[in-house]
Amino acid sequence: MGQKLKIAGWVSLGVVAGALTTVSLQTVARGAFTPLPLEEIQQLSAVFGMVKANYVEPVDDKKLITDAISGMVSSLDPHSQYFDKKSFKEFREGTTGRFVGVGIEITQEDGLIKIVSPIEGSPAFRAGLKPGDLITKIDDTAVKGLALSEAVKRMRGEPNTKVTLTIFRKDENRSFPSTVTREEIRTQSVRGKIIEPGYAWLRLSQFQERTVDDFAHKLEELYKQDPQIKGLVLDLRNDPGGLLDAAVAVSSAFLPSDVTVVSTNGQIAESKFTYKAAPEFYQRRGAGDPLKRLPAALKTVPLVVLVNEGSASASEIVAGALQDHKRATILGSQTFGKGSVQTVLPLGPDTGLKLTTARYYTPSGRSIQAKGIVPDVMIDETAEGNIFSALRTREADLEKHLASGQGEEQKDAAREKAREEARQRLEEEAKKSTSERKLPEFGADNDFQLQQALNQLKGRPVVASKTQTERKEEPKEN
Repeated sequence: MGQKLKIAGWVSLGVVAGALTTVSLQTVARGAFTPLPLEEIQQLSAVFGMVKANYVEPVDDKKLITDAISGMVSSLDPHSQYFDKKSFKEFREGTTGRFVGVGIEITQEDGLIKIVSPIEGSPAFRAGLKPGDLITKIDDTAVKGLALSEAVKRMRGEPNTKVTLTIFRKDENRSFPSTVTREEIRTQSVRGKIIEPGYAWLRLSQFQERTVDDFAHKLEELYKQDPQIKGLVLDLRNDPGGLLDAAVAVSSAFLPSDVTVVSTNGQIAESKFTYKAAPEFYQRRGAGDPLKRLPAALKTVPLVVLVNEGSASASEIVAGALQDHKRATILGSQTFGKGSVQTVLPLGPDTGLKLTTARYYTPSGRSIQAKGIVPDVMIDETAEGNIFSALRTREADLEKHLASGQGEEQKDAAREKAREEARQRLEEEAKKSTSERKLPEFGADNDFQLQQALNQLKGRPVVASKTQTERKEEPKEN
C-alpha cells in the first residue's frame, strides 16, 4: 500500500512549507509548480498592511498570518483544519490514544464532573476512584460551572506531576481529597463481554493506533471464555471514527480475503485507491498481521452491527463494507455521513494542515459523504422510541459540508420541530437521577437496541422503528 491516503494518518504528499512572501510566488501542488494569483496575493498583503497600521491596538504578525491560514482552510469544509503547535499535539494524542493525565472517563452532572469509569491500571484506578464519584475541585479550582474541556485541560499535564482532586462520593456521603500523579495514559477503545452463553458483545468506541491489537486480544479472550459463540454484536454506536487502516483491519476480520473494503477518489492520483481485506492494506510497517491469530469461525459467525447518528467515518466504512458484502445485518439509525478523507500534511516539526482530499465509497460504489449508512432495520433508542436522536447533528447539517457527489440530501422542515421537542425532553430527563434516566449505558442489561440485536441473531422478532425514515437525497440536476 505504501504511502497511500489514510484518514487522520501521517501522509506526506511532498508539501513544501514556505512564507507567503516567497520570491517565486509559486506553490507546490500535485507534483507541479502552479502560479499563485498575483492580484489576490497583493490584496492580501495590502489588507495585512492596513491592519498593522490602523487597527485600534498592535497586532502580532504571526497571529495575523496564522489566522489568515486558518480562515482559508476552515472555509473549505468542516473537517479541513490548520494545526498550530498546540492543536497539532492534541491531534496526535487523539489518534494515538495516548495522553498524559490521571486516566478517567468523565461527563458532567449538575455542573460538576462525574467519573464514568477509571481506566484500568491508570493512576486514578490505583488511587481507588470509582464510577459515579463527583469531582468538586481540581487543585484549588472549583469545578462548578467549569467547562468539560477546561476540566480535562486542568487534569492533564506533564508526566510525574501531581494534581489533587476533591471527590464527593454519594453512596458514602463524604468528600475527600485524592492526590494523583499524572502519567501517560493509553485509552481503551475496545470493550466486550459474553452476554449470555453463545452470544458476545464487542464495542469499539474509536479507531486509534492500538484499536486493532486490542480488538484482536478481546476477541481471543471472548472465544476462550466461550469457544461456541454462535452470534456476535459489533457495537459502533457513537463511534466517531479515526484511522482508516484500523477500519480496514476490523472489516477484514469478518470478510473473505481480498474483497473490497472501501475505495477513495479525489483530485490527485494518490487519492484514487481501493483498500481490500488483506494484511498489506492494514498492517503497520515492521509489524505482523494482528488478525492472524483470530479463530477461523469469525469469518462465518452470525453478525449484527449496531450504529446510530453518532457513528461516523471509520465506523461507517466498517458498517458499509459488511452491509455490501451481506456479511452482517445493520441495526439502528442512519449514520452520521462523514465520508471524506482527511490527509495530514506537515508544514514543519510542530504544525500541519489537515486537508480533505477524497471521498469514501462502499464496495458497491455508494458515497458515504453527507448520506451515511442506512441500517437494514431501523431500531429506536428505547422501547418508548427515538427520544433524543433528533438532537444529534449529522454531516449534512454542518455548515459548508462537502456534497456526496451523488445528489444532495433533501431538507426536512419537520426535523427542526422534532429537535425542539427532543430538547424539551432532554431538559426534563436531566432533572432525574441517573438510575431513572431512559438511556442506559451501552452494553447494559436494559440496553434496548442490544436486546433487539440479540433477537436478530436468535431469529426472534425485532421491534423495528415505526417513525424513523431514511433521509433521502435530492434529484440530481441535469
